[in-house]
Amino acid sequence: MPKTAINPPGFPKPLAPYSSGTKADGIVYVSGTLAINPDGSIHAPDDASAQTRHILETIKKVVEAGGGTLDDVTFNHIFLTDWAHYAAMNAVYAEYFPGEKPARFCIQCGLVKPGLVVEIASVAHVGR
Repeated sequence: MPKTAINPPGFPKPLAPYSSGTKADGIVYVSGTLAINPDGSIHAPDDASAQTRHILETIKKVVEAGGGTLDDVTFNHIFLTDWAHYAAMNAVYAEYFPGEKPARFCIQCGLVKPGLVVEIASVAHVGR
């Protein structure tokens, strides 16, 4: 099955060998997305609300580059460094997914750099 890497212009260089997203068979897979600014700095260190907003805006751009919208997101994988960030993340998340909610899971874990408190990966079905 053919696949297409999605790396919108102006995005920071990935921290590892991956693409921001991949489209295959009408599905956009968005890599785990962190609150990293284009210069590589952490956006709003330790601020779950600001990081969630930054992450969802980034996911939105990747999904749009793949031909879809956030309404096409069917599944989100959410990672938090501390359950104390859960309410703040959910408040912003609800703004981006006001209608039918995608399926999701949320776990507590460590993230790649200190100051990062939220990471989200998404799957969107955008059609063929």
